[in-house]
Amino acid sequence: MIEEPEGLDGSVWMTFADLMSGLLGVFVLLVVWIVVFQVDLAQRLDVAREASAEATALAARAEAARQVEAEQRMILEAEQQKTRARMADLESVLAGSIAAGRITLAEDGRIGIAGNVLFDLYSDELRPEGRQVLADLAVPLARWLEARDELVMVGGFTDDLPIRGDRYRDNWELSAKRALTVVRTLAADGVPASRLFAAGFGDSHPAVPNVDEASRARNRRVEIVPQRRER
Repeated sequence: MIEEPEGLDGSVWMTFADLMSGLLGVFVLLVVWIVVFQVDLAQRLDVAREASAEATALAARAEAARQVEAEQRMILEAEQQKTRARMADLESVLAGSIAAGRITLAEDGRIGIAGNVLFDLYSDELRPEGRQVLADLAVPLARWLEARDELVMVGGFTDDLPIRGDRYRDNWELSAKRALTVVRTLAADGVPASRLFAAGFGDSHPAVPNVDEASRARNRRVEIVPQRRER
């Protein structure tokens, strides 16, 4: 039988046991807190890593998008420079006819000729003045095409008034025959026939609303449009 040391009674051992129990409880709580802290820290690190990875991916996508945008901008600027140079060349070639007021040149390269310069009303036969305009235009236009792999569309346009007489069924036919007349004349004057084609638009694409005689006169026109050959 173990004897209690002298000077110690049972209450001391009880107090000691309570103290040890308390310390054990604190130790357990500390271990639990450490475990919970580690789990929470691991979760926070996982979230941080995911957020970092997502931010990195977003930054990479944004950088790729900026590079694509920059490349597209460079391509667009190069195309615009080519277009400006092309228009400058075309304007230089047609300078004489433009200065004389016989034709107009739009920003997109459309060469416009007023219908009353080329044809009498409801007719597809060239007037003498119109014949001279096309003769003056054919040489520079042929020279233009020699340096480029392009085609030329000749489009005929009318106003919205019904056709008078029985020579043409409607404005479609009149506009098509006028375009064909111009194509054949340009070909006869030296523009390669393989580069020419005709289109009749009737009254479907007015330059301005048909509200009076002046506006209808503007809509009766022929447009000669150099355009790149489709591949």
